[in-house]
Amino acid sequence: MLIDTIFFYVFALLTLGGGLLTITRRNAVHSALSLIVSLLGVAGLYLMQQAEFLFAVQIVLYVGGIMVLFLFVIMLVNLDLSAKERQFNGQWMVALVAVAAVGAEISWFLYRGQGAFQLADTAGAPSAAAFAVTTTGNTEILADVLFQEYLLPFEIASILLLVAVVGAVVMAKKRI
Repeated sequence: MLIDTIFFYVFALLTLGGGLLTITRRNAVHSALSLIVSLLGVAGLYLMQQAEFLFAVQIVLYVGGIMVLFLFVIMLVNLDLSAKERQFNGQWMVALVAVAAVGAEISWFLYRGQGAFQLADTAGAPSAAAFAVTTTGNTEILADVLFQEYLLPFEIASILLLVAVVGAVVMAKKRI
């Protein structure tokens, strides 16, 4: 149990530290790399919750795919021009109200403790037999449904995404 607690705090520190560095770095590439660290921390938290599919999706889709796309876009955009533009639009009051609202919510949950997380009355809830544990995991069930019933839409979506990426690269190459 102690090792789980240590891993939780390590992954939480990665997530929060990466998120903080993402919004405080002036260099866009450094911000994107910090976001990768934050996404890896979230993936670790998913793995600790035994959500292996979400862990794999987080790594492959977000860290592997979207962040590489972000880095390509950052490299293609003229950063000198965007660095000279005004960075903030002066909506400090909206930001302060949002921070105060989130702070009030966190304070309320800390004040109420575990009682704040009670679910609704379960008088009309289905019996425990309705929620029987299956022997196959959720990843296997999802894979079976995805690759049997939804194979054609899955393949069409993958081809469309591939065409979009190739088209974006061709269009970016013409502008360079």
